[in-house]
Amino acid sequence: MAEQDGTRTRPSSDFRGLAESFGGVAAEYDRARPSYPQELFDELERLAGRPLRGARVLDVGAGTGISTRLLAARGADVVAVEPSAGMAAQFLASGPGLALVRGSGDELPFHDHSADFVTYAQAFHWTAPERSVPEAVRVLRPGGALAAWWNVKDSTVAWVRAMGERLAVALPGTYHGYGATKEIASHLAPYGLRNTQSVLHWERRITVEHLITDLSSRSYLAALTPQRREPLLAVEREALLAEFPDGWVIEPYVLYLNVALTPARNRA
Repeated sequence: MAEQDGTRTRPSSDFRGLAESFGGVAAEYDRARPSYPQELFDELERLAGRPLRGARVLDVGAGTGISTRLLAARGADVVAVEPSAGMAAQFLASGPGLALVRGSGDELPFHDHSADFVTYAQAFHWTAPERSVPEAVRVLRPGGALAAWWNVKDSTVAWVRAMGERLAVALPGTYHGYGATKEIASHLAPYGLRNTQSVLHWERRITVEHLITDLSSRSYLAALTPQRREPLLAVEREALLAEFPDGWVIEPYVLYLNVALTPARNRA
């Protein structure tokens, strides 16, 4: 299965190679990927019905710790879960003092009913839902929250849409968006979880070179050889500089937050 512009189009045979590509671009990922606005965590607390402060949070697929650091800053007792050695090394370099466990969402190395939140920042689509959802349910306490969110470039903006169209043509079968934002409810339903989705809009001001570095950390480009990747990045750089001749870009995002609560009836 795969994703492209909200639908699955990525061959399952490519899944592992794409996932493993992140280790080689961990520094670029940490330096250039977008963060998350504080409104996301306000909304997460509202939908979960409890504050993050003092809550036990497992941040699954934590990568270099972009979301982990923000969760910790909100007062959460957070443990990052990351399978990639390269990403884990960058995490430890970027967030010294934060807890990290090597593992994946499909097999969480934690006791039953040991967490208040299980979060997936830009990560749920890298799990196998038939394994990751029951694992999350297992480790969550009664009334705990499974939360997944994605920053998605706003394709209603012309230059964003044009960039996506170019990449889709250049990388047929591997370029992908985030279809899991729409599919997550169907993955949760078999386990009695009802998804509530909230949509936020925000933007960041970055240089064209920053955006190119961000692109280089995307799995569909990171998995390519340098000989294949660099010409594609050169095309994007040229197109972006034609659109933004001063070298600065306002990059718009739609941020999809999904929260599902486990039943609280057994709370002690």
